[in-house]
Amino acid sequence: MSRIGKKPIAIPSSVTLTLDGQTVSVKGPKGQLSWTVIDDVVITHENGELTLAPRDDSQRARSMWGLSRTLVGNMVQGVTDGFERKLELVGVGYRAALKGESLSLQLGFSHDVEVAPPAGVTFVVPKQTEITISGIDKQAVGEIASKIRRLRPPEPYKGKGVRYAGEKVRRKEGKKK
Repeated sequence: MSRIGKKPIAIPSSVTLTLDGQTVSVKGPKGQLSWTVIDDVVITHENGELTLAPRDDSQRARSMWGLSRTLVGNMVQGVTDGFERKLELVGVGYRAALKGESLSLQLGFSHDVEVAPPAGVTFVVPKQTEITISGIDKQAVGEIASKIRRLRPPEPYKGKGVRYAGEKVRRKEGKKK
């Protein structure tokens, strides 16, 4: 039994949820998201709560039960509060700036790296060494954050690179003579 799948999803009063067959559409103050739930999972909406259950006892239905509940729960949270990911730039000369909607990064390459935001995602640069990525779709926010981090991941000797806020970089000792 899925412990995550058993939990009902509470629908806040500011959110309108529409079920059209297996398609779940969620509209809230921050925007609108929709997703089609796999046929192996049954969705019911009553008393301001959304519950999901496996259609049968197959391995696939039980696997998709918890996943579907988490994805729909993330949609509800995204349209009410939104998601945010913070990155830090560590290193001499590493900095970020906004050019219109896109992000311009100086990461020690011979050229600046331009990163365009996907639909529904916004960049904010409070300081030259900090980037805040926000949006309503958790997957899109996390994916663009990991793509930016992948441009220059933190290296273990000096700790330079792009890292998530609060990320601990395990440092190595250099060569000894």
